Amino acid sequence: MNIAVAGIGYVGLSCAVLLSTHHSVRSFDITQSRVDLINAGKSPIRDVEIEDALAAGTRINASTDPQEAFTGADWVVIATPTNYDPDKNYFDTSSVEQVLRQVQAINPNATIVVKSTVPVGYVEGLTSEFPKLSILFSPEFLREGNALRDNLHPSRVVVGFPSAKPELEEKAAQFAGILSGAALDPDVDCLVCGSTEAEAIKLFSNTYLALRVSFFNELDTYASVRGLNAKQIIDGVGLDPRIGTHYNNPSFGYGGYCLPKDTKQLLANYQDVPQNLIQAIVDANGTRKDFIASDVLADLSDTEKPVVGVYRLTMKTGSDNYRQSAIQGIMKRIKAKGVPVVVYEPTFDGTEFFGSEVTADLDDFKKRCDVILANRWSEDLEDVVSKLYTRDMYHRD
Repeated sequence: MNIAVAGIGYVGLSCAVLLSTHHSVRSFDITQSRVDLINAGKSPIRDVEIEDALAAGTRINASTDPQEAFTGADWVVIATPTNYDPDKNYFDTSSVEQVLRQVQAINPNATIVVKSTVPVGYVEGLTSEFPKLSILFSPEFLREGNALRDNLHPSRVVVGFPSAKPELEEKAAQFAGILSGAALDPDVDCLVCGSTEAEAIKLFSNTYLALRVSFFNELDTYASVRGLNAKQIIDGVGLDPRIGTHYNNPSFGYGGYCLPKDTKQLLANYQDVPQNLIQAIVDANGTRKDFIASDVLADLSDTEKPVVGVYRLTMKTGSDNYRQSAIQGIMKRIKAKGVPVVVYEPTFDGTEFFGSEVTADLDDFKKRCDVILANRWSEDLEDVVSKLYTRDMYHRD
């Protein structure tokens, strides 16, 4: 089977590596540097298992030429970025549509699978716009830093087909079999359903995760304000098997590639639908950042000319992603009060991040800062515990 994958990000690259174990895979991206790294057997993203797979000889041919990438492909998987546009209150799906136009011109007989996160009802609309193309939707359920692992050991495989083309149900089942067949786990749960339902599954799944993060963050805020031991409360709550002890570690807020934009997109899809909870999940993240910033500033009220340190811009341990990390919102709030912020981020190529100094000198960073904010614990901070501000109780994501 010849498969083309458009987009060399976390979703596209992990999917390409997975599929390359059983099929011939070509990757397409508009960024030459990413293509060059793939062709050299190196990963442009930070994921240890992807890096190891490429270093071990996993062969994926990459190109910036759509003609080269899409010609002869039986399947084209689209995994291009769809960032949320706050002005339009909608995902920016232009990159997906650009690839569709290219495939329509180059290889219209290929079956197309959209893996980019999209609004509910999007593929049904594409079916009208591109009536000659066969378009499916298959959401990804990946954790950052574990993208390949989550492809090899998937929680489930979901593939949706548009109601306007019921004949594509067989193709949807075939692609589900391709994904589950490349996984290492036997008996992967597979669901073939409508494309609109598949889109909703993706957004509701991530919004539930954001809800869970927000719930335990608000529990932690309550305990902090009331002078209670948050960990003891969380431990006790989690002993209920209906709740469990997973995804319960307090943080500065949810962030990263998916949760902030997916919750907002789902809220936008709720037009004319009664709701309270979805709006509250979106709002809760801002409230948490307000509390963290106020709590930090209160601790510095007696310090003359304080300097706040931020240990890592990255969203979570083992990641190189700064996008929508909660710490950025807290930085803005602290700086708005006139308090300077210094950032320690060794992966950042530069000396300034949105007006804040960035350093890779950890020792100097520790000496200069009166308080150090860390969304997640690191052994690097063991010698400055007295300066440390974190809500990480379990030393895990």
